[in-house]
Amino acid sequence: MFMGILYLVLTFLGCFILVHFIKLAYLGLLAQKKPPEEEKKPEPKPEPIYYIVEKKRAKKTYSNPREIKFKE
Repeated sequence: MFMGILYLVLTFLGCFILVHFIKLAYLGLLAQKKPPEEEKKPEPKPEPIYYIVEKKRAKKTYSNPREIKFKE
């Protein structure tokens, strides 16, 4: 039983190391194919412009009051 657990752990570690080795090799190949980017200084962002807008309210004009009569 001990040998079975040992083989299981060794198989897991072997696969784990193999997968990471392949992944790192693939990333290394991608890094070699890309030309190095030239360092560019980022352009300063223009400062935002804020506008102040005042909402003007029109005066409400009311008509003369009317007398309402209900039928009795």
